[in-house]
Amino acid sequence: MSMAGVEMLHVPYKGAAPALADLIGGQVNIMFDTVAQSLPQIKAGKIKALAVTTAKRSSALPNVPTVSEAGLPGYEMAGWIGLLAPKGTPKDVIDKLHAEIAKIAAVPEVRERMIAAGVELVATTPQEFHSVISTELPKYAKVMKDAGMKQE
Repeated sequence: MSMAGVEMLHVPYKGAAPALADLIGGQVNIMFDTVAQSLPQIKAGKIKALAVTTAKRSSALPNVPTVSEAGLPGYEMAGWIGLLAPKGTPKDVIDKLHAEIAKIAAVPEVRERMIAAGVELVATTPQEFHSVISTELPKYAKVMKDAGMKQE
């Protein structure tokens, strides 16, 4: 909202399912959601994808522009899921986990199924993932500060 210079009313929901139901039913006009969660409703024609918030277009929705392409240059907000281990986990255990996950992520059928489900599979090294976390946390902290949110 701050980048676009617009105001919207945030309506908190207890999950994406009730929010999607209200979007489909016309109780709300717009929603930010993951491609994976919304893809079945998009494919069914019940909702329309206006843009994706990531830096690159979604493999599952290649004809849907990014927010940046749609008119808000520099906008990027990507949700991600990562595998974390407790501090102090031995490096050999981390390395073994990474190797096995990388093998699975390289299987073409796995990649195809993930894309079909609206998930962009990005297998990084533990060091690359640490860098992602280190970059993302300050970005979210700024958004929260700019919005006047306070940690309690």
